[in-house]
Amino acid sequence: MKKNEPPVIVEQHFNTSPERLWRAITNPAEMRQWFFEQMPDFQAEVGFYTEFVIKNEGRTFTHCWTIREVIPEKLIVYRWNYPEYPGDSNVHFAIESQGDGALLRVSTEVLEDYPDDIPEFKRESAVAGWKYFIQDRLPAYLD
Repeated sequence: MKKNEPPVIVEQHFNTSPERLWRAITNPAEMRQWFFEQMPDFQAEVGFYTEFVIKNEGRTFTHCWTIREVIPEKLIVYRWNYPEYPGDSNVHFAIESQGDGALLRVSTEVLEDYPDDIPEFKRESAVAGWKYFIQDRLPAYLD
């Protein structure tokens, strides 16, 4: 993924309240159920930092998250990077009330280019990963 490319955006409508959706995306016990079970802790507070390791096909990815912005029940922004690799991004989780439910829009804004030779950093991998979490795992968890 490159900073000159448009952001990766994945959306999903949920038949639940924005408040319930906010809990699912910010409560660590809930996040471990649908997002990353390895995540040690999470707090929806600006400046909060956490890290955890995911291994894939012999590669190590230490996920480093720093919370950059929080508007309760509306928006949370993570700075997301990996010390093993160049690249940096902000990931925005935005919630909008929509009829009898809520819309979740996740967008990845690349701040520093990721390497081309790592499959996990290709745009199609990012799109597939976010669709898996936001359109498969999270709806299954909330149902």
